[in-house]
Amino acid sequence: MARDTHPILLLPADRPRLSRLVAFILGSAMSLGFAPFGWSLILPLLLLPLLYVCKMVSPRDAGGHAFWFGLGMFLTGTYWIYISVHVFGDAAPWIALLLMIGLAVIMATFLWIAGWLMSRLSQGEASQMLLVAPAAWVLIEWMRGWFLTGFPWLALGYAQIDGLFAGWAPLLGVYGVSFMLVISTTAVLVALTSTGTLRIIAVAAAVLPWFSGGLLLLPDWTEPVGNPVRASIAQAGVSQDKKWDRDQLRPIMEFYRRSTLRVPESEIIDWPEVAIPALDDQVTGYINLIKSDLRNSNRSVVFGILERSFEHNPDGNIYNSVFILSDGEQQSYRKRHLVPFGEYFPVPPAVREWMKMQNLPHSDLTAGEAVQPLLVAANGAKLAAAICYEDAYGAEQLYAFPEANLLINVSNDAWFGDSIAPHQHLEIARMRALEVGRDAIRSTNTGISAFIGADGALLQTGKQFEQELMTADVQPRRGLTPYASLGNLPIVGLSLVILGVFWMRHRGGL
Repeated sequence: MARDTHPILLLPADRPRLSRLVAFILGSAMSLGFAPFGWSLILPLLLLPLLYVCKMVSPRDAGGHAFWFGLGMFLTGTYWIYISVHVFGDAAPWIALLLMIGLAVIMATFLWIAGWLMSRLSQGEASQMLLVAPAAWVLIEWMRGWFLTGFPWLALGYAQIDGLFAGWAPLLGVYGVSFMLVISTTAVLVALTSTGTLRIIAVAAAVLPWFSGGLLLLPDWTEPVGNPVRASIAQAGVSQDKKWDRDQLRPIMEFYRRSTLRVPESEIIDWPEVAIPALDDQVTGYINLIKSDLRNSNRSVVFGILERSFEHNPDGNIYNSVFILSDGEQQSYRKRHLVPFGEYFPVPPAVREWMKMQNLPHSDLTAGEAVQPLLVAANGAKLAAAICYEDAYGAEQLYAFPEANLLINVSNDAWFGDSIAPHQHLEIARMRALEVGRDAIRSTNTGISAFIGADGALLQTGKQFEQELMTADVQPRRGLTPYASLGNLPIVGLSLVILGVFWMRHRGGL
């Protein structure tokens, strides 16, 4: 590197500790690009210095900078884990901090791999960085979405839900949006550090993803089928620390029944995840009462509840389920992707016994089957259901298409209090609607409940921590977006091919 280079560009080589502190600060600011802040354009500006470092320094140093960048990103972007574990989970502060920091370290380690790959495979060549950087970033985003059950939070594409890059979502999904963002940002770096023809190519590569994304927002990838459906969302607004108080059970049940009776014109009424804080066989009379209210009507009630089943276990399995009730009909969907350390505990018996002694949750729920029948409303609408955290795993829901013509999500973001998590979760739900071209009905215990359009737009949202009863028309749709047809295969396959080609080119120096 030339010694007349600006001193700030010499930091990675001359003052690596300070440089990594800067990387940590830049990563910490990444959460500003996501909801509720929504400063999506800040992400390329924050990524640019990291990409520069990965181009200029050794693979080991590039990985170190990416690690500290990722640590800052996940500490600020997922601090709400502490609220969930300590404030509402009653765990000791040190346990909550350990889990929060531990998860951030694991996620940052994934970014270490991305930084190492960028540096090793680009070998400081701008033209190679242009392809290697987006491929490495997206492959790592995808990997951390499934490795050890996965944690796909804070994928860059989610922050672009309201921007031009969102046009890529129906084609390539959220990871495709991330790819386009990173390739555009890398192209800016290449244009700033190159001359001649390469600079011209880089400028085009920086602009084209934005321009193409805007054009891709214009077509309708799916088409309406039938008439709009009048739907309602009921939200009791009971905080997590009060929800399981036995004195709250009857008022909660009365609220949901009263709300349902207040909207006789609604064909689908959606209550949240575990809307009734009890096992289903403990409130059989109440469920039958709701069925009675729906008699001789074209209406359906969708709600979350803990379901106890003895069909595969004489001692009984407990499922986090969604029931749909219609005139004389009852169907269920069982949550398939459970939350580790929330809904099940992958620990040895000795640790589980210690958790029991510490008055910590320690019992496992049972996961539902990977593929389940769609929920069918009384009016014939076919619903693809997802419970809470499941909507962060878009590819796992694609089996429901093209048959499903509406999305239903029930959630409980009360665990995260008044933090950024409910806003981030809503952003994820919007991406799911956009990817498959379906309207979505999303009910949560304390917010943010919402009706979402097939283009990912918010049609109507409710207030947090208050009782809500919202009504809107949603449009059933049919057809397949390219993403709904092929899932993550195209973008992950492209990333693997790019990295594989460059790996083979440089294998002699590995």
